Amino acid sequence: MDPDTGEQLERCPWLRKAPGRPLYTCDIYYDRPDDCKHYPVSVGQMIRDGCEMIEVKDLSDPVQAQSELDEIMEDSWA
Repeated sequence: MDPDTGEQLERCPWLRKAPGRPLYTCDIYYDRPDDCKHYPVSVGQMIRDGCEMIEVKDLSDPVQAQSELDEIMEDSWA
């Protein structure tokens, strides 16, 4: 939510595209809220939410993408 207007934001205001790379970084990664620490739960959720972190290769092989996501997020979900 936008703290000034109270309106729903279209995307996370702290997510920035890395210069010259097809990656995004989080400006508040180490201080991020718990909801962010535990998101996403599934590749399907990322697709449904229009998550900026989803990659074209994830769309073409969602099973492999879910496997990679599970590995990346293992510590967050524990």
